[in-house]
Amino acid sequence: MLFKHILSSYTKAVRLKTLLLTESKHCHRYKSFAAAMSEALDKLELDNAAKKAAKAVEDEAVKDTNRIKRNLKRKKWVDWKTQDDEEAANGTKRAPFDPADRIKRKKSAILLSYCGANYYGMQRNPGMQTIEEELFKAMLKHKWITEDSYDQAQIACFQRAARTDKGVSAARQICSVKLPEELDLEAFNADLPEQIRLFGVERVTKGFNAKDQCNARTYTYTLPTVAFAPCEAESEQETFRIEPELLEKVKETLKLYEGTKNFHNFTSKKNFLDPSAKRFIMSFTSSDPFQSPQGVEFVTLKVKGQSFMLHQIRKMVGLAIAIVRGNTTAITLERALTEERLDLPMAPGLGLVLDTVHYERYNERYGKDGIHNPLTWEAQETQVQDFVERQIFSQIYKTEAEQRNMLDWIGTLHYHSYDTRKDEPPPAPAGGKSSKADDDNDE
Repeated sequence: MLFKHILSSYTKAVRLKTLLLTESKHCHRYKSFAAAMSEALDKLELDNAAKKAAKAVEDEAVKDTNRIKRNLKRKKWVDWKTQDDEEAANGTKRAPFDPADRIKRKKSAILLSYCGANYYGMQRNPGMQTIEEELFKAMLKHKWITEDSYDQAQIACFQRAARTDKGVSAARQICSVKLPEELDLEAFNADLPEQIRLFGVERVTKGFNAKDQCNARTYTYTLPTVAFAPCEAESEQETFRIEPELLEKVKETLKLYEGTKNFHNFTSKKNFLDPSAKRFIMSFTSSDPFQSPQGVEFVTLKVKGQSFMLHQIRKMVGLAIAIVRGNTTAITLERALTEERLDLPMAPGLGLVLDTVHYERYNERYGKDGIHNPLTWEAQETQVQDFVERQIFSQIYKTEAEQRNMLDWIGTLHYHSYDTRKDEPPPAPAGGKSSKADDDNDE
């Protein structure tokens, strides 16, 4: 009995110890889980606090930026007396007030004529002699624009109707720019080179843009008729006279360009699928032959279109000359308007002139409103014609007579294949987007 009692007590003691150990383990596990949860919650609170602090710093930075912008836009009253006293103490003196800074300027259209023979195009180009550079220097000198506008033309809302390349002239170039109401054109022209003249200024609507609101442009290309002489015949520039039949062939060839066609072969870096390669040519004609003062016979080709691409007109003229001379046939022109990429010649830039910029839609809408005048420049036509004959055409006649640019160029026509080009891969597709970056870049 005693043994049984001892064994029973021992068994109960073992069970009690086991139970106590189990309970101790469960308690330890519970305490570990609670501690981990507590640490996680503390970390989460710290992260949220850090994010809130970072957000507060960011919001404060945005507020500071907006505050600075508002202060820049807000006109500040300057205590000139205090500022003058401070500058006097430092040995400096405030610059006198420039009235040009307070002149009210309004959007205007200017009529510009220039001979581009000695200039690197119309558009300003650092380190280059350009038409716009001469124009802006004169406008700054006469306080037509501010120094800020001289450095950044967009401040004065300056825009040209067409960019002309090196050596290309303009009879009636139009530019839009903000100018004062009172202008002295005679004094202004006195500070321009004799190859550049500003003939007229007209007030236009606030939203007028010389390029965007131009609905057509007309160019002329003046060249000696010897350029059309048959390639197998030897002709002298001074004695050659074009026959009526040959002149008629010239007119028929030029007429093939009229209409809406794809001119990707007549410019650079344009793909056939690029929508901007399609251009509408309204007319392409030739004048009757006439003689220059040097005794050389000339004709003037005239083309009118909505817009033109880089080198387009010069390549159109170049191919027309090659067809009339017999270097190739009209079939080449037909192929050039398809998806094929052909090797085509480009005529010299000397004879190319921007003749007229057309604003029919603007004139119809605003030219008769009693406030604005139509942009036809009829009052300045006599002056323009005199300048064109004296500065532009005379330069063309003289250069052709002395340097024979056209004769040298037609001597290279036989080097062109007038066939598919294999020297370079075609340009990448435009992706359906029309680009106007090349519009009127040359013409």
